[in-house]
Amino acid sequence: MTSATEKLVSLVDAKDRFDHSPADLLPTQIEALEERFAERRDRIKLLGHRAREAGITEVRSREDMVALLFPHTAYKSYPESFLIEERWDRLGKWLGTVSPYPISPIETADIGDIDEWIGRLAAAGHYVSCSSGTTGKSAMLPATEKDMAWSRIDTVNVFSWGSGVEPAADRRIMGLAPTASVPKNEVIAGAQLAAFGDPARERFRLPIPPITVGSLTRMVVLRKKIADGTARPEELADFERTSLERQEGLDKAMISGAEALIEYRHEKLYISGMWNSLYQLAKLVRDMGFSAKDFHPDNCIYVGGGLKRAQLPPDYQEFVHQTFNIPANRDFQNYSMQELNSGMPKCQAGERYHVPPWIVPFVLDESGDTLLPHETGEIEGRAAFFDLSLDGRWGGVITGDKISLDFSPCACGCKGASIRDNIARYADIKGDDKIGCAGTVDAYVRGLS
Repeated sequence: MTSATEKLVSLVDAKDRFDHSPADLLPTQIEALEERFAERRDRIKLLGHRAREAGITEVRSREDMVALLFPHTAYKSYPESFLIEERWDRLGKWLGTVSPYPISPIETADIGDIDEWIGRLAAAGHYVSCSSGTTGKSAMLPATEKDMAWSRIDTVNVFSWGSGVEPAADRRIMGLAPTASVPKNEVIAGAQLAAFGDPARERFRLPIPPITVGSLTRMVVLRKKIADGTARPEELADFERTSLERQEGLDKAMISGAEALIEYRHEKLYISGMWNSLYQLAKLVRDMGFSAKDFHPDNCIYVGGGLKRAQLPPDYQEFVHQTFNIPANRDFQNYSMQELNSGMPKCQAGERYHVPPWIVPFVLDESGDTLLPHETGEIEGRAAFFDLSLDGRWGGVITGDKISLDFSPCACGCKGASIRDNIARYADIKGDDKIGCAGTVDAYVRGLS
């Protein structure tokens, strides 16, 4: 018999997957949440702890699930000393507290850095992706091959739905932003290339070294040392020199990117990047004397991530579109995060991010402790999600985002839940972000590791 979870995730290829109303989906979603909880409560140590604390023995409503959601900080709860002292064995034990699959001990004596540790885990079937860590420690998120396979399917489907571009393998792929070299990002890039990239045209990448987890981690460790006054003079000097070299390398790479865009301007382009880098490239292309009239009329664009605190003019999106001749129906934007395994593509008509049936959305109060009443219409609060497609970790996460979730049909015609395009981070609004359960969750995970 098909389970509720299977019914929902099987919609990944359905053309009408965003056209199921929240009221129609809810009974099946509740059943699927209970299936996941029953399956994982004894396999994920942190989940079992949360269930015991809340006295939850089964999930009969969305309210029951709130106490079982993990704050996004749970994936940053490892002690920094594990990184600073390169205690890979201890870091592996910590990872086991948030994974449903045992993290078997691996040989760590000959591991030189965290990139080698992640590579050795991947060889054992545990894929660890990390967030950027731009404001602190990187989140470390375990995943499985099943998760990688899902990402390959989902990323192509959401891009095609949101942009109207068919996976015809007929475009030159232009990768125009430095991205973290982690398993999920690599899988998504490979799937997009295979589906939309012309095999006769080499993919362009900015000529800069990849951002590895190791390079991110070294920055985190050095920031910690600078903050507590233990950074040695030679470390500070090396940091300043490396930062200068990277900036010079990025400046040169951006010029190369602008030149490549001009060289390939008559081809059908698939342009990907983040708004800050795309805006800087558009300025360079304009300065070189080129604009929309010089580019192919059926280019498309994939924008990932937010502004990352970059200060851009109000019309930055129009400026980019008009520079590279991006038609209105070829602009793809996606709301997701490393903690989830699925994307929420933005539609063309309603300016909303659409939530697929296998992601159960929650809107909580600012502290993240209480589900806000919501059966119809729109409500604003802290975003939380349960991604039923996830295999390698618990699917429920409380985010740092403030969203407006709408259960009404969208202007594009879809009846599914959607999120208004006004997403903000509580850390940016308040200058800080405190999730009520985060402290006790972090303490528990640290205690086990």
